[in-house]
Amino acid sequence: MSEKQLKKAIDTLKESGVRITPQRHAVLEYLLNAMVHPTADDIYKALEGKFPNMSVATVYNNLRVLREIGLVRELTYGDSSSRFDCNTTEHYHIICDSCGKIVDFHYPSLDEVEALAEQVTGFDVSHHRLEVYGKCEGCQEVATQKH
Repeated sequence: MSEKQLKKAIDTLKESGVRITPQRHAVLEYLLNAMVHPTADDIYKALEGKFPNMSVATVYNNLRVLREIGLVRELTYGDSSSRFDCNTTEHYHIICDSCGKIVDFHYPSLDEVEALAEQVTGFDVSHHRLEVYGKCEGCQEVATQKH
């Protein structure tokens, strides 16, 4: 993560009139540095040593604020825990069936699918989501070692 990204995100917070508490700054910085798509619990566990008085509710509240001003995307994939992504550009995800790891991948947006869906159904399409599933390299290695 570049300092430039963090500064830009902090500027967005300021422009939105959001107070930049040490906890909010830490949550934002953690997300910008995360190479995975962490849950609120993951973030809480990573920061609890630095902020021993911070609660899980504080993490959730900060994530809600960051999501509302467009700095974070909330990803829901059927399980009970949301994951959070600081990459708000249009992109897709591939998800490991075994460990749940989520990885970004970029592919041209499927705008023509949205246009066709509108024509065929009469819906006013707002967005779409593409998920690809499989087994990550780590889980493949574990499976190979077992056999």
